[in-house]
Amino acid sequence: MSTIQPVIVTADQDVLLGFYTKLFGAEEIFRVPAEGPTFYLGLRIGDTDLGLVAKENPGTGAAPRILLSIGVDDVDETLSRVAALGGSVRSGPNNMPWGQRVAHIQDPDGNPVNLTQPIPAL
Repeated sequence: MSTIQPVIVTADQDVLLGFYTKLFGAEEIFRVPAEGPTFYLGLRIGDTDLGLVAKENPGTGAAPRILLSIGVDDVDETLSRVAALGGSVRSGPNNMPWGQRVAHIQDPDGNPVNLTQPIPAL
């Protein structure tokens, strides 16, 4: 289990489960309760855990003050699949001066996500 675990509260757990599974290869590691309607889904992406909590009316609130940054093998290839899975592309991809290729997307609930990939040294 990760020391710090981001948890997304959502009214449509199935949509987000499909998005994170198909785009990032997330694997379900547990659910609560084990039977019946799911309140909590525990996912693993690489070596990190992500939780999805079902809430009928999670509210929209103010602009997000936290985002997920997910390292991928190929930002451009991953970015090409975002819209088909219900997300949206906000900007990028761009090569950053600190040595990463970065694109900004939103998941189907509108949560901000950065896709990052190291730029190989020349």
